[in-house]
This record gives sequence, C-alpha cells and structure tokens, in this order.
Amino acid sequence: MTILIEQPEFGLQVEEKNVSFNTNELILDGGFVVPKTLMSSDDGFEVPDINAFGQSFRDYNAESERQKTVEEFYMVQHINQTYDYVKRMREEYSKLNKIEMSIWECCELLNDVVDDSDPDLDEPQIEHLLQTAEAIRKDYPNEDWLHLTALIHDLGKVLLHPSFGGLPQWAVVGDTFPLGCGFDESIVHHKYFKENPDIKNPIYNTMNGVYQEGCGLDKVVMSWGHDDYMYLVAKENGTTLPSAALFVIRYHSFYALHRSGAYTHLMNEEDKENMKWLKIFNKYDLYSKSKVRIDVEKVKPYYLSLIEKYFPTKLRW
Repeated sequence: MTILIEQPEFGLQVEEKNVSFNTNELILDGGFVVPKTLMSSDDGFEVPDINAFGQSFRDYNAESERQKTVEEFYMVQHINQTYDYVKRMREEYSKLNKIEMSIWECCELLNDVVDDSDPDLDEPQIEHLLQTAEAIRKDYPNEDWLHLTALIHDLGKVLLHPSFGGLPQWAVVGDTFPLGCGFDESIVHHKYFKENPDIKNPIYNTMNGVYQEGCGLDKVVMSWGHDDYMYLVAKENGTTLPSAALFVIRYHSFYALHRSGAYTHLMNEEDKENMKWLKIFNKYDLYSKSKVRIDVEKVKPYYLSLIEKYFPTKLRW
C-alpha cells in the first residue's frame, strides 16, 4: 500500500511504502554502531530507517547494481583526483566565464542530473535540493539562510552539463577529501588510493603534508567537485550569506571530517564554530533522501524571495 501524507504549509508529499526489516538491526552512524531506535532527532526531524532503495544510508557494501556503480565511481575518482589536477581545475573554473544565469535557472538545469556516487538516491537532483531545504525549513523556521543554503548546496553539479565542460562524474560528485597530505583510512573505498600518483610523493603522505597544524580548512586543497565550485560561485558573486553557509556548501561532502573526525588537526577556530552548522545540515542532507515529493510551484515564491535577499539577479558561473 502507498500512502501520501501532505504537509500543506511546506508543500511536501511523503510517499510511504510497506517495507520489511528487522527492527533490532544496528546501523553505522558516525563511526559507531547504534540501535535504529536511537537515531531520532531532538529537533523534530525523524531519521528514516532506509534510503530510496530500501537499504541503510551510506552503506557502501550492500549488494546491488547501484552499489557496483558507486564502487566503480570511487575507484576512478581516487585514482584521478591529485593535488596538481585540483590546482589546475580551480584556476580554470575560478574564472567564472562559462555562463550567466540566476540561482533558480541553475536549479532547473539540474533536472537531468543523477549522481553516480550516491548509494541512496537515483532521482533528479532538484528533488533532493527541495527535500533538504523543506525539511530544514520545518525544524529551523527562523534560519532562512540555512533554507537557501540547502537549496543551493548541490548546484555545482551543473559541472556535469555540456555548458560547463561536461566534466566526468568523478570530477564533480562523491565524497571530498584533502590533497597534499595523507589519505585517511576513513575515506570511503580507501583501497583505491594505492593507484593515485600522489602516493609516490613522500611529502603528500604525512599527516600534515604541505600544511601546518591549525592552518584552517580554507588553506587546504580539497578534491575538485561541485562543493568547491559552488563555494567559488557564491563567494565571487558577492553573496551576503553568512560564513557558516559557505562552509556548509564547501565541506558538506567532506564525510571523513564531519562523520569520522579525520583531519580536525587542520581546522582553525572559525572552522570549529562553523562545524556546528555543518553537522546540523548534514543530517538533513543525508537522511532526506527518500521518496519525498515536493510541490515545486507552491514553494517556489518563498525560495525566490531568499535568492533575491542573498544573491544578485544574475550570477557568473
């Protein structure tokens, strides 16, 4: 049986399906095995048991065709993302000379994008953006900057579009990680880094690498993708979003940090303060990936008003 539960004030329709599972199962959360019954939230957001495929969230070992695609993705990503490669990509894309368009136009451009690195979702990205934004809006009604941050956090995935160079998936999506220092074992599918050329550079294989302890994450070269690109777009187009918003956009895929606690030795005090918001955001970013339907036309006026508040009409991309 399928049931639609509508929340008119937020334009959400949640599709619930009968699924069989063992209620005594344990799941992995933040490096710890915990009972599912403890995975609820104090702020009203109920963490679902399963993703859109009927499996545990971020379970990279589950047997499915989707998981095979995901593992193949990470093999290619881990081999090709190098320190020098990221330096070249940042130099090229920081020119912001690809196209001019509004934030909402970019949201619509994502309709045909599917993220091959994501084991929890295979629907168009616009669905996920609105799922996340509306869930946060319900629990944090006064933090309008966080609502907008949720809407735009994945817009950098337009790098997959031909207008932006049609970059391969491994250069756009997936978990991000630092280059120029050692690859922490908490990074998903870590085994594939053995083929990465940076492994041959002894300087890149120490704990600090080319960085100083406490230098701040803004000094760290992260693997290239939609996170860093959207951060550049927002910053260089003069957004008035707070620094916490830019931090969330730039590091929301840095799971080794905010899920496993790796690389904290590189953080400065501002990073630590902003991490509080990233942890809040991440729960919604991850666990809102389920069979949720959003009435786009119903919520569109609200998000257009936020875009007007925090961004210019047209942005350079």
